[in-house]
Amino acid sequence: MAWDDELEVLISVVRKAGAKALQFAVDGFETIQKPDHSPVTSADLAVNEILQSRLRAAFPQDGWLSEESPDGPDRLQRRRVWVVDPIDGTKAFISGEPEFCISVALVEQGRPIVAAIFNPSTDELFTATRGGGLHLNDKPVTPQDTREAQNPVVALSPWELQIGRFTLLESFAASRAVRSIAWALALTASGRIHAAATMEAENEWDVAAGALLLTEAGGTIRDGSGHKLIFNRPKPRYRGIIATSPHCPDALAQQLKLLVRPVSGETE
Repeated sequence: MAWDDELEVLISVVRKAGAKALQFAVDGFETIQKPDHSPVTSADLAVNEILQSRLRAAFPQDGWLSEESPDGPDRLQRRRVWVVDPIDGTKAFISGEPEFCISVALVEQGRPIVAAIFNPSTDELFTATRGGGLHLNDKPVTPQDTREAQNPVVALSPWELQIGRFTLLESFAASRAVRSIAWALALTASGRIHAAATMEAENEWDVAAGALLLTEAGGTIRDGSGHKLIFNRPKPRYRGIIATSPHCPDALAQQLKLLVRPVSGETE
């Protein structure tokens, strides 16, 4: 199968990185604030170092884009780029909640081709390759048809849930606060929840892996303007994310479409 080597290396590296994150959770870690006032821990940096050193050693021709590495124009000249969030859900990690995860995707010419989202707290590793389907801990995943569920669930950020940004959805779904957008996308792809939505800015490294998991499972993902996601752009940022599971109830899917706010002058 295409990209077997890349997937094998990625699985090994991500599991090593997850073990390191759990070690920090037990032994303790330092937390500092970035210039944008978001937190970063010594665990984030250590996990990033494991991922970067091992993936770039295995695939030296590929570019690199990570939340915890300095960015540069070199990646824009590369055919393939690793797009990485060492710990997505750092606030969950800091507070000891089992919803932080490691999110890694290999992007080729703007599209994810290999992806992994690993929750080390629950030992759940979701993986996908383009055309290869969704897997959980090496076993194929076929999302259950839950369109007739009486209580569909949509994942929202705690902040947006608190301010009532998505009250439009209250009649159509229960809300679940999830601190990690990557984990929310993995849960959506697997059909455990029905959708994930945010109108906050999201970075490519937050969603690249989840985007491939979703498409391989038969779900959908767009940015808050309704555009398809293209990766490895000069400005790796989106205005919101709206994702649906393969079996999202039609009524909820229609309400999510109403959240889309096209930007004048933009094209898909």
